[in-house]
Parts: sequence; structure tokens; C-alpha cells
Amino acid sequence: MEEIITYFESIDPILAALYATLFTWGLTAAGAGLVFLFKSPKRALMDGMLGFTGGVMVAASFWSLLAPGIEMSEGEGFVKVIPAAVGFLLGALFIFGLDKVMPHLHINFKMDEAEGVKTPWHRTTLLVLAITLHNIPEGLAVGVLFGGVASGFEGATIGGAVALALGIGLQNFPEGFAVAVPMRRHGLSRRKSWMYGQASAIVEPIAGVLGAWAVLTFEPILPYALAFAAGAMIFVVVEEVIPETQQDKYTDIATMGFIGGFIIMMTLDVGLG
Repeated sequence: MEEIITYFESIDPILAALYATLFTWGLTAAGAGLVFLFKSPKRALMDGMLGFTGGVMVAASFWSLLAPGIEMSEGEGFVKVIPAAVGFLLGALFIFGLDKVMPHLHINFKMDEAEGVKTPWHRTTLLVLAITLHNIPEGLAVGVLFGGVASGFEGATIGGAVALALGIGLQNFPEGFAVAVPMRRHGLSRRKSWMYGQASAIVEPIAGVLGAWAVLTFEPILPYALAFAAGAMIFVVVEEVIPETQQDKYTDIATMGFIGGFIIMMTLDVGLG
């Protein structure tokens, strides 16, 4: 692990953000590849994996984004937390706006429950768009943190950025599987199901590079940018991930998956950051 951290310290921050988000995308593709082995996994497993995803995202939002963002803010008392509060709200509003405009369908919901602008698009397209929406703040978070490290902000560490990429990658693995399986259930070939599953994370390298570039170009926005990514992720968890795990009888499994994901992400961030 020390060799990985040293390597990321030695390269251009935008390149580091690109490599890190390509890694998270790759784990999405690996998870989607499980569709070649399984056609219809048990719903309990799916709910547990979605819960795990939510736990990682919530832990990353605090330990990797909000906490360092508040630490590097200037001022004392209420003044110190203003950038985090403003950025958090703007991030949530950003995803809220996309949620109302972008046509998408959450994994365990029926076709008539599709959200966003009404379109004649096929269910598979809407499912992929839902996870794509989910992945925007994840890629952005990784890029912003790498940009913050390069800008020399106290509280942003290369270990923390690597930990965040590892955590996002871990939760992307079951996420890729969760996208590919419904495609297979609806009659798509295993190859097409995999293609749709991995394509849902293609936005992460794009968002990661944009996040790193924005922070390097406009350094004072870093505390706001970190909180922005956190707000976007929390919105996704509350609006999408948690409701998806509450559609069946395996809510306890989903909850324990959430707890496990939170613990793993917290451990990674504290241990490496």
C-alpha cells in the first residue's frame, strides 16, 4: 500500500484522479462480469450489496469529504462550517435537479415508477441512467480530493484520497452486478448485460478529472467542493439506495450490509488517511 501511495504522490494530480477513477470503473466492470456466472441471484444478496453501497457512501461523505473540508476552512465557530454547509446543500440540489430532468428507473422499481422527463426509452436504458446518476458524485469526490492534495491544503492527504478510491471501488463491485443482473433477467445476452453494467460507471473518470481540474484551477473552492460531493452522495443514498433496499422482506440484511460498508470505509479512511 505504501508503494501505491508513493506512486500517486509522484504523478500529476489530474492523472492520479484519472487512474483512481479508472480503477473504480474497472471494479464496476468486474462486478458486472459476475453475470457470466449467475443469472438470478437471491434478492437477499442484492439487498445486502445495495446496503453495503449505501454504508460506504455515507462513511466516505463524512470521513473523506466533510471532515477534511471543515478542517481546512478558515475562521472559528459557525464561520468555519459555512463552506461545508453551503457546499453540502449545493451538491444535494445538483443531484436533485438531475434527478428531476434525467430519465431513469431505480433497480427494484416498476416501469411506471420511472423518474425524470418522460421518454419512450427502454427499461434497460433507464436502469443504466439511474446508476450513472449515482456515479457522478463518486467520481467527483475522488477527483476533488486528489486536487486538494496537490493544492497543498491541510487535511487533504494522498492516503485519504487513495482510501476513498478503494472504498468507492469496493462498493462499485456489487453495484456493477446489481445493474447487470436485471438486464439478464429481461432477456439480454450475458455480454450485453455486462456491457450495460460496466457502462454505468463510465462517468466516474470524467467527473474525477473535472473535479481535480476545478480544484487546481480555483483553489479556494476546495472546502465547498468536498462538501458538494458529500451532499450529492448523501442525496443519492437517501433518495435511491435506501428505498431500493426496502422493497422486499430483506431489510435487516440490507441494514447489516450498510453497517458493514460504513465500517470498512471508515477503517480505510482512518487507517490510510
